[in-house]
Parts: sequence; structure tokens; C-alpha cells
Amino acid sequence: MTSPTPIPFSEPPYLSGLPSPYFNESHRKWQKYCRQFLEENLLQHAREWEELETVPEHVFHTFNASNMLLPNLPAPLPIKWLERLGIHEIGGVKVREWDYLHCLIYLDEMARSGMGGPPASMTAGFAFGIPPTLKYGSRELQERFCPELLTGKKRCCLAITEPEAGSDVANIHTTATLTPDGQTYIVNGQKKWITNGYWSDYATTAVRTGGPGPTGLSLLLIPLQHHPGVTLRRLPVSGGRSAGTTFIEFDEARVPAANLIGAEGAGMRSVMANFNHERFLVAVGGARQARVALSAAMAYVMRREAFGGPLVEQPVVRHRLAVAGAQLESLWAWIEQFAYQLSRLERDVADVELGGLTALAKAHTGRVLSECANCAVLLFGGNGYTRSGVGEIAEKIYREVPGMRIPGGSEDVLLDLAVRQLVKNYKNKTKLLERPRGISKL
Repeated sequence: MTSPTPIPFSEPPYLSGLPSPYFNESHRKWQKYCRQFLEENLLQHAREWEELETVPEHVFHTFNASNMLLPNLPAPLPIKWLERLGIHEIGGVKVREWDYLHCLIYLDEMARSGMGGPPASMTAGFAFGIPPTLKYGSRELQERFCPELLTGKKRCCLAITEPEAGSDVANIHTTATLTPDGQTYIVNGQKKWITNGYWSDYATTAVRTGGPGPTGLSLLLIPLQHHPGVTLRRLPVSGGRSAGTTFIEFDEARVPAANLIGAEGAGMRSVMANFNHERFLVAVGGARQARVALSAAMAYVMRREAFGGPLVEQPVVRHRLAVAGAQLESLWAWIEQFAYQLSRLERDVADVELGGLTALAKAHTGRVLSECANCAVLLFGGNGYTRSGVGEIAEKIYREVPGMRIPGGSEDVLLDLAVRQLVKNYKNKTKLLERPRGISKL
């Protein structure tokens, strides 16, 4: 339940008593359910679990039993599959009525602790690992894996990044060589910084089945746990430490050819489309982290006495809050607009029309989070530089900023990608308006 008078910047406008053109009664009921469920089962323990670097396994099962992992999937949800599995609603919302605004609310509420690790420890599989099989997998592949993946009996991660190929997806090195009988792929290579990899049963993996460049890439669903030729080890990282960031090594790992997701050589297109949903999720979570940091600083300067009065009476303090706050609220308005557009556009259309802009929004989120986290640390002073005490939340979020600006496509790569995609769309549309040569104007 939201406070009747929230601290400035602590809540999105629609939860601060202001009208919104986007959220209806279904969305508002869902928000109340989310807040209660997540506070009880995740958020109140999030800082403790982040320090332990592990979220207890029972938390995943609690979420799964209440269908509270399904909101990570792209909207619209896979209705036929869910209803076939006996899943008809999530927290009172019918799966047939689910849209991206419901997804937005869930993601925002999941990030309210300010810690990226605890929510990511459970969400990455449903958000990034499962969707390619749902969208591009053959009927036979879906029949083998979707029942267990969608019901949480098995877990899946997305394995794209490699030690030598991060944002440069087209040049990944991991190979999958088909045996002469056409029945098995032999996989060799490494994947790094794979969220949830350590406890996942499968990895939706980008592999090279052909020659160099993007046309040689494919997606393969690879077994992980105790599978011959597969080695997993956790990676220590600066922030999001409980998310299970993993290094995966494939050494002559044998994978059934039937585990190919889509067609050989079509992997790059599948990966790029999958990134759109991932970047939207990252942007929503990052915006809430920025909100947690900035509102914590706001609350602190309103009560902290210095220079003969509360810190907030100092013009330089108010200026710093204003600069960060303007960036935060502008970003959030943009994200709400994205959610609305995604709820109204067909998925394939949205991938084209919003792909570049989604990359831009994700990159911009990293910058806004950096501004808000930096603002919070500076206003907390020494307390913001200390890992415990009154300013610990600012210190923790500050360490998580690189985890926003790098994964899902590093910032500079995404800024470039966004403009290239916008130019490409413009040229494609204007070509349709061009008149063939030799045709009269009359």
C-alpha cells in the first residue's frame, strides 16, 4: 500500500495521487497485489540475501506456486500454453487480459528494494531464456520443454555473451558442429556473465553453426546441470551478487540436433528481437533503482541538520536534487509510454518500430541511474560511502550502476544502434513513397 503523502521522487506519479491516461482499474488492483506479495516474500529480505549472495531456493518455489514468475514473459502471454497447463490468471488478472502495463507494474515493484540481484535471481529465465523457444521453437521442441519451463519445474537462462564477444554478438566464437549423421551438435566454447546460469537446467545459447558473421549464428537449447562437457562456476561481481552470474564452458558437449531453436543461421535475428524485451525490463528496473536512491537522499536531507538548518534549505542541495529528479521523471514518462505502445502494437511491428528506441531507453536509463546514485552518495556524504548504516542504500545502488550500463548491450553500442535503427526505418519507409522512374507526376 502506498503512503498517502509519499516522499518526493519515491513513487511514480500514478501512485502519488496524480491522474494517468495509462492505468485502469485492473492495473491498479494488480499493483496492490504485487506490492503486498513482493514485500512479504522478497523485498523485506532483499538486502540480507544480497549480502549472502544467494536467494534461498524456497523463494523461487513460492513465486512459482503463485504464478509470480510468469509476469516476466513478454506480453501478450502465451495464452494457449498457459491455459493448457491450467493457468488462467495471475494475482487476479486473467492471462487473456494481461498487457505490458501489467508487466511494467510488476517489474517496478520487484525493484523497490533498490537491489538488482534478488529479483534477477529468479526472473532472468522467464524473461530472457524461455521466450525464444516460445517464439521460434518448433512444435516438437515446445512440446518437450515448455510444460516444465512454464511451470517452473525446470529453469532456463540465456547464454549469449562470451569472454571475447559481449555486445559484438555477430562475432561470437562458441561453435556447434553437426555430426555426420545429423543427429547431434558438438559444442565447444565459453559463455561469461550469464545471469542465473549456475542453477539453470538449460541455456538458450547462441552458437556458431556456420561461417563468420551474423548469418552463421543459431540458437541451441543446451542442458547444463551434470551434462557431460559442461562446466559451471559462479563469477564474483560488483553488484547484483545474488543473481547467480556464471561462467559456462563447453568442451565437446553433445546436444541433440532437435534442440535447435528455429532454423540454422537465423540466430542473430532471434537474439536481436529477444533483446528488445530484455532492454525494456532492464530500463524499468533501473528507473526504480534510481527512484530508490534519489528518494532516500531526499528523505535524508530533509531531516539532516547542518549549517544551521536542514540540508534541504541549501540551494546547491536543491539544485542537485532537481537535476536528478528531472531526468528520473522524464525517463519514467518515456517508459510508461513504451509500455502503452507495446500494449497496442503487434509484437513483430513493435520489434521494428520500437527496437532502436528501446535500445536508446535502456542506455539512457543507465545514465539516469548514474546521476541519481551519484547524487545520493554525495548528499549522504560519508554515510553514502559506507557499506552499513543510514546511507548504505546509496552505497549499494552506486555499486550497481555498471550492472545497468553494460549488460544487454553496453551503453555506447546501444546509442549507436538506436540511431542506426531509426535511420534504417526511415529509409525503408521513404522508399515506399518513391515514384518509379519514368512515371509522370500527373
